[in-house]
Amino acid sequence: MVIRGTFLDEISHDIPHQNWGPAEWDADFGHMRAVGIDTVVLIRGGYRRWLTYPSAVLQDREGAFKPPVDLVRLFLELSERHGMRFYFGLYDSGRYWMHGEPDREVELNRRVVDEVWAAYGGSPAFAGWYLSQECSRRLGGIVDLYASLGEHCKSVSGGLPVLISPYIDGPKSVDQYSPALTRDSGVTPAEHEAEWDAIFAGIRGSVDIVAFQDGHVDFADLPEFLAINRRLADRHGLECWTNSESFDRDMPIRFFPIKWEKLRLKLEAAAAAGIERAITFEFSHFMSPQSAYPQAGHLYDRYREYLEEQAKR
Repeated sequence: MVIRGTFLDEISHDIPHQNWGPAEWDADFGHMRAVGIDTVVLIRGGYRRWLTYPSAVLQDREGAFKPPVDLVRLFLELSERHGMRFYFGLYDSGRYWMHGEPDREVELNRRVVDEVWAAYGGSPAFAGWYLSQECSRRLGGIVDLYASLGEHCKSVSGGLPVLISPYIDGPKSVDQYSPALTRDSGVTPAEHEAEWDAIFAGIRGSVDIVAFQDGHVDFADLPEFLAINRRLADRHGLECWTNSESFDRDMPIRFFPIKWEKLRLKLEAAAAAGIERAITFEFSHFMSPQSAYPQAGHLYDRYREYLEEQAKR
């Protein structure tokens, strides 16, 4: 199991910005391709008032700020240059869908999808969509939200694939601003399977790919959850990827690059479960040799050694 894709975390609320320009991003895409990454996923096109592209819809409707650089255009150009596929992540209001107004989130994002496809759909690198509203349980109208937005994305773009990356409601599923690293309990494997069986039944045909985040459960329990994820995806006709997080949830300071031993363990567990493809959150902060974190460059070196080791087998 090797990492074939990464999120691009340009609109974040819990990871420091690296203040890169086009030259730094071009170099980073080169580093990605050197280790076999062929897919990039914009984590979100906008969050609250911050945007990755000059959206007239979001400036008008949400009072969003016009960005100084059109990062969507930049990322598409770099994807074309480096032979990569680009998935556009939708807008996250940070309020409507999580505060009992999923219909407003859907209506707003329908306009965003139309706007984005009209502006960027002509790029040969534009390969799909990412529904940025992450969840772990069947709450807040998430089934209808995923189904409605996924269906609209596919209808506008001629059927391009739609990706989601939910998380498992395990003991490490704690608020990023909480001092606690874990909680006393989490969802059981049986509960997780039953709940996501129902969710997948409701979004079948609207979502094509699921890549569960792998960092919210204990390492010893991860193989069982990965097997469940694969079984559920097969049952409902979804591609099953894994989002193998390259940051460490076990450290008292959030968030640092993960220890290589942990990342390798997770990748090997995904391979054993028959997962089809691995992506990560996320290369530029936590694995890149030009990251603001020196540990990321060392993780990149260890990962390259791992790839060389796999190639010799």
